[in-house]
Amino acid sequence: MLNPVVTVSIFQKQPDPKVFSAGQVIFEEGQSGDEMYGIIQGEVNILVNGKIVETIETGEIFGAGVLVGVKSRTYAAIAKVDTKLGFLDEQGFLFAVQETPVFALQVMKSYSERLSRLQRMV
Repeated sequence: MLNPVVTVSIFQKQPDPKVFSAGQVIFEEGQSGDEMYGIIQGEVNILVNGKIVETIETGEIFGAGVLVGVKSRTYAAIAKVDTKLGFLDEQGFLFAVQETPVFALQVMKSYSERLSRLQRMV
């Protein structure tokens, strides 16, 4: 897991956070995308084949795969509670990595841990 303080500070620097109501779909499995998200406040359910496989909280990131070569979302994300998300497109991600190099390692670790958990469930 990323250091929540570092993650929140990186994503709070981005303008116009996105706000989702409880139950609102953030993105669907199989959907294309060009942004990753950091939870500034709230909780998000991660679903595979319509089944909740993980709930993530403030300070965690998700959706990074589309910034590192994955063509479409491998899971769905739905706000569990009212949630505020920061987001980074590829340019913003590269800037965040340049400003805070350990962020890239933390994103890769989070991504690989989530992928490993999902593979064990299949």
